[in-house]
Amino acid sequence: MANALAAGAAKRLLEWAPKLAAKPLAVVPFSLKATMIRQVLEQVMQEQAQDGELDFLQGRQVAIRVTDLALEFAVSYDGDWLISPYDKSSAEVCFSASSPSLLLVASGKEDPDTLFFQRLLSIEGDTELGLEVKNLLLGIELETMPAPLRYSVQTLATRLQQLQQMAQPQPVVPH
Repeated sequence: MANALAAGAAKRLLEWAPKLAAKPLAVVPFSLKATMIRQVLEQVMQEQAQDGELDFLQGRQVAIRVTDLALEFAVSYDGDWLISPYDKSSAEVCFSASSPSLLLVASGKEDPDTLFFQRLLSIEGDTELGLEVKNLLLGIELETMPAPLRYSVQTLATRLQQLQQMAQPQPVVPH
């Protein structure tokens, strides 16, 4: 009985947490969101920028859609990160997924290919550019992230996995 209650609570938390987070995020001005995204990208991708690994993004737009948070934006790089509102007509490739899926990818706890084949990650548009971006992101080592960001991502991903395990139906064992 206690396991069933815990599983139900975990399911509800997994369902409602993104909905609750989406509401305050919706009132944040896009310029503030863009500034925060730019700062994270500058920190996380600093080594790749110095090594010229981002040159393939020059003049190209990659869109990111976090479906459960209604967060959509486009990213390009020309020596500086440019973050703009999502515009389907100008984005060459678009990655779409829920926040839990993206969190698990960012933490290295889930492979984007697995999520793609499970239809939890969508990649639409220029497939070659999408593969280049995916490979670039897979090359980022969690240890190179700033400590507060790394700790937050790891902790949230671990808690998410724990909730997902709790929410799974448990087999009934006959007495």
